[in-house]
Amino acid sequence: MGERVLSVEKLKMEGPGKLSGEITVQGAKNSTLPLLAATLLCSSEAVLHNCPMLSDVDTAMRILRTLGCRVRREGHTLVVDPTQLTGDEIPENLMREMRSSIVFLGAIVSRLGKARLSFPGGCELGPRPIDLHLAALRKMGLHIQEDHGCLECYVPGRLTGCSLSLSFPSVGATENIMLAAVCARGTTVLSNAAREPEISDLAEFLNACGGKVSGAGGSVIVIEGVESLSGCEHTVIPDRIVAATYLAAAASTGGQLLLRGARSDHLQLVLPVFEEAGCALKIDKDTLHIQAPQRLRAVKNIRTMPYPGFPTDAQAPVLAMTCLAEGTSVFVENIFESRYKHTGELLRLGANIKVEGRVAVVEGVSRLSGAPVQAPDLRGGAALVVAGLAAEGITELTGLHHLDRGYEDLEASLRGAGACIWRE
Repeated sequence: MGERVLSVEKLKMEGPGKLSGEITVQGAKNSTLPLLAATLLCSSEAVLHNCPMLSDVDTAMRILRTLGCRVRREGHTLVVDPTQLTGDEIPENLMREMRSSIVFLGAIVSRLGKARLSFPGGCELGPRPIDLHLAALRKMGLHIQEDHGCLECYVPGRLTGCSLSLSFPSVGATENIMLAAVCARGTTVLSNAAREPEISDLAEFLNACGGKVSGAGGSVIVIEGVESLSGCEHTVIPDRIVAATYLAAAASTGGQLLLRGARSDHLQLVLPVFEEAGCALKIDKDTLHIQAPQRLRAVKNIRTMPYPGFPTDAQAPVLAMTCLAEGTSVFVENIFESRYKHTGELLRLGANIKVEGRVAVVEGVSRLSGAPVQAPDLRGGAALVVAGLAAEGITELTGLHHLDRGYEDLEASLRGAGACIWRE
């Protein structure tokens, strides 16, 4: 995806139009990326099914190729052959493209004993320090020198398992520690680990490859180091944030939608918010049906928290939905600073939002009006689509490179459910 194309592309939506139909939920971006990093640890080919077609996944594939792996895509299946892994350096341009590129560190040093990379980029959500990752890896015996924004890492011999406790249940740090520890000498006990479904997905893959990881999904994960891993076949879990976004789009337009491949057990604290707003939900094994009321009700208080709490990534699309609800909704963002950049753009559509620090107060309005808006980041872009579909007239969204990092063929999926949306 060249910059030249990105800068001129626009997503246009004409509303208001009720969504009606069905959408299949793509594989989880936040699972695919650490799983691709995990393939570096395998001594033979690994096959990952249900991998979404996203620019972030393309970046991860380019990182693997830069390191010497052979990677091929067959539809939504990625085949990684890591047997020729020789490179230990991730170029700065690839690190800058996505923040989660730091998750490759644990796997590279585990396999090669050394790594060289720069500080990661991605969405600007305020400080998201990688100190938790580095402190844990240092405790496992990794020597890290920081020099002009570059990390020079090496370990004499093998990494060594130990007891670790995270000051915050960081998803990325938990993944990096798991990747570093699975082939380390001895046992690693990780306390205050992240509990997200993507962590359990990674553990399942590592165990299928011959690893010994127990407790994933809980706050204490035990990793017994093994000598080596072999490749396996694995299917990526569905993307719970994409599911939440489509639910918000259906709710904001007063429509109804059937989501295929959605895992309701991954959306435990998200679904009650839709019910509070007046939506009727019908949950089956791998489908989820939402029927929105004529007008949504406000939701009293949403606090973003680490899983199993309300996800910070779902805050923006759900906040956009409440712009048209009757009454006042309150959001408290506890995970990231700078997570309300979309609110300024929603105001251009006629929303009534006041932000003070970590709190956003949304006074529902009776109508939104289409206007030119710009995606400030990935989930903020999704929020503007949710609002744009419900706004009167044409909404023109730019900054689509953010959206393409996390949503596969968003406009085609929404068009299939009756939305008037197209890319120019």
